[in-house]
Amino acid sequence: MPVFLRHSIFIAALMAQVPLCADPIGREALVSRHNPEIRKLDTDAPVTVGNGGFAFTADATGLQTFSAEYHRNGVPTETQCRWAWYGEPNPENHRLADASADYTEADGRTVAYPTHANAPAGQWLRRNPRSHPLGGIAFVRPDGSALTQSGVGGIRQTLDLWRGVITSRFELDGEVVETLTTCHPDRDMVAVRLKSKLFANGRLAVGLAFPRGHDINVKNTPALDWTEPVSHTTRILQQDKHRVTFERRRDALIYHCALAWEGSAAIANPEPHSYVLKPSDETLDFSVSFAPGPITGPLPDFDATLAAAAAHWEKYWTRGGMVDFSGSTDPRAAALEERIILSQYLTAAQMAGETPPQESGLTCNTWYGKHHTEMIWWHTAHFALWNHDDLLAENLAWYVKQLPAARRLAAERGLKGARWAKMVGPDGRESPGGNPLIVWNQPHPVYLAELIYRNNPEKETLGRYRDLVLESAACLASMVYFDGKSESYVLGPPLWIAQEIHDPRISRNPCFELAYWRWALATAQTWRERLGMIRNPEWDRIIRNLAPLPQKDGKYVALGSVPDTWDNLASRHDHPSMLAALGVLPGGSHVDRATMDRTLDAVLTQWDWETKIWGWDYPMIAMTATRLGRPEDAVAILLRDGPNNRYFPTGHCPQRGDQALPADAPPGIPRREIATYLPANGALLATVALMTAGWDGCQTTLPGFPKDGTWKVRFENIKPLP
Repeated sequence: MPVFLRHSIFIAALMAQVPLCADPIGREALVSRHNPEIRKLDTDAPVTVGNGGFAFTADATGLQTFSAEYHRNGVPTETQCRWAWYGEPNPENHRLADASADYTEADGRTVAYPTHANAPAGQWLRRNPRSHPLGGIAFVRPDGSALTQSGVGGIRQTLDLWRGVITSRFELDGEVVETLTTCHPDRDMVAVRLKSKLFANGRLAVGLAFPRGHDINVKNTPALDWTEPVSHTTRILQQDKHRVTFERRRDALIYHCALAWEGSAAIANPEPHSYVLKPSDETLDFSVSFAPGPITGPLPDFDATLAAAAAHWEKYWTRGGMVDFSGSTDPRAAALEERIILSQYLTAAQMAGETPPQESGLTCNTWYGKHHTEMIWWHTAHFALWNHDDLLAENLAWYVKQLPAARRLAAERGLKGARWAKMVGPDGRESPGGNPLIVWNQPHPVYLAELIYRNNPEKETLGRYRDLVLESAACLASMVYFDGKSESYVLGPPLWIAQEIHDPRISRNPCFELAYWRWALATAQTWRERLGMIRNPEWDRIIRNLAPLPQKDGKYVALGSVPDTWDNLASRHDHPSMLAALGVLPGGSHVDRATMDRTLDAVLTQWDWETKIWGWDYPMIAMTATRLGRPEDAVAILLRDGPNNRYFPTGHCPQRGDQALPADAPPGIPRREIATYLPANGALLATVALMTAGWDGCQTTLPGFPKDGTWKVRFENIKPLP
């Protein structure tokens, strides 16, 4: 079919999915009715201001006054970016080869994969480089001593989502303290306005302190490390009556910080790496800016930063997709609308930095701050679906930049094209452990580039992502081999499938991955045609002869080589990934809908929903229900109560529930393994896009919502999925 005709059909399908609304959605009112309102020191409800690559997360005081308590009992409050990375010295010259084990490929070759995470080399390479926290900002006493929670009351805090500003009010020592907190959209800078009589009478001040890093002994949600002050340096480069500029060093990491204020205030240095700003008047405006290089010139003042933030967020909310459930009588509608709005805010504030996000965004650290490439779809696909292509493009720019590293990894493993490592820092270097044999990360760049092209079908888009798509696809083609016995192309072994419970040495023909290979190769062929190239005949051969999706007893199974998904209770936990073959993907002639329908029934009735089913699984399963024409199930699954599908008042979704701690547990141990899990928020948004705008060829309006009259749904600027 000619390219122009395919585009015409796509545009017609898109238009068919847009409900005709007499009036546009009142966006500011819709967003603002979900402004989080905090009325206590709720450690599960910190609030964040951020610009995508930098974020400042505050407690109920509007600063980070009770950082230790929030970390220990809920969601941490930190200042993070995606450009500050620390690497320990490597006197032992640890290399990936020192943490690798040999695996036998299906074609008989021996290939090394870095799976020895606990070896000395594995430990060093895994934790280096690691994301480094920036300075913490807190209310303190003028001598630098900490406040206590018992002295704080009368809390009233609101996050204004439309303007990106936190308004906080609390009482301390019988006096009111008022705080406005916002973030500059174009600088890694937080700006604050304070008002209290406690400043004028010398009973309250502001502290700026620089941690050594994170506790490297904790993999997920580590506490800030305040030990060994001699191991890092904080040097004042410039100081006057209204500004102090710092240089921060820890080994090879160097970054800068500028603290500027208006009005009369004095600054003290009560202990290493800790500074106290003591105002003389009732009001204080100040800004704290961070950068990898010197910070020169004046900082924007509070009013300018507030105006810039408000303009930035108004543009974001006005331009992007929106869903309005006003008039719905289903009691779940309000909860879903709130999750949608808060997820839109959190992902925009935290998930578009220089390096693609870690799973906890810019709230706290997980897996040393490294990016897990199999999560990039959940992190960012929704941006294109909700009319924010620029935020997806920020992430894909890193993938384009890392193509040389991906080519080297492919060559090392005897593959063509570009092979994407699993767990990476800013340099793209693979990290030991973290399941480096995972393969479902490999087609993601093809899918994400296709989403951008669908929104921008221009030569410029093709040129920007040409190599990313074609080289990722070339690697896909070289990762399968032809099995003469079955007369089909086979995927694996070795490989680690999306359902992370199987032995990678013997795993072959996983259901979701096979479907993804076929779809991504077919999409890459379409890119070749768009670019004026002929179709790759080898890819067409693979598409025609790829192994069928594995099934048993009329249901799809997760893995062809171990088809015991429905026979063995131990195989019915973790991700029910076979459902993604019709859900995340459009299916096609190779997916039998009746078989998938039975598979969904089996997951709903037989799966272990209490053990390690993750926050993105609920939306993924709802996507399958939506494509199968089961909207009642889609809504029920998306909002199903479960240990990893509970959302906090500010939109965070922790994983693996609360962990019981003894009363004498040492400080620094969080209650949850992962305090916040942004793939859950991104997956929810992608799923809602499918439930509202549908997919190519979908003939049902609002396919993910029941037609019983209890749901009133209007949406704007949301794009259908393939």
